[in-house]
Amino acid sequence: MSAELAIVYAALILQDDNIEITEDKLQTLVKAAGVEVEPIWFSLYAKALAGQDLNELLTKVGTPGAGPAVSAGAAAGGAAAEAVEEAKEEEKEESDDDMGFGLFD
Repeated sequence: MSAELAIVYAALILQDDNIEITEDKLQTLVKAAGVEVEPIWFSLYAKALAGQDLNELLTKVGTPGAGPAVSAGAAAGGAAAEAVEEAKEEEKEESDDDMGFGLFD
């Protein structure tokens, strides 16, 4: 198991038990799991997750309209999706002209 994954699992365990995510608590859980992790990772994850609700973050992953940047990205992505659909339709139309024989005939 990677060091980063071990810390993420530890953070999820703490969140599930409604315990504040701190550097010491992350370190305790990872050490109990027997995974070796450089000390810098504990402080980085603890600072990144301080004051965050992991339940909310996990339920909002990939949902459109989560924020202004996502909405703008979704609008640009919508135009790209339409272009992809048009390209697929054109390919389908071209592939329908099969010249009357198949590969295994």
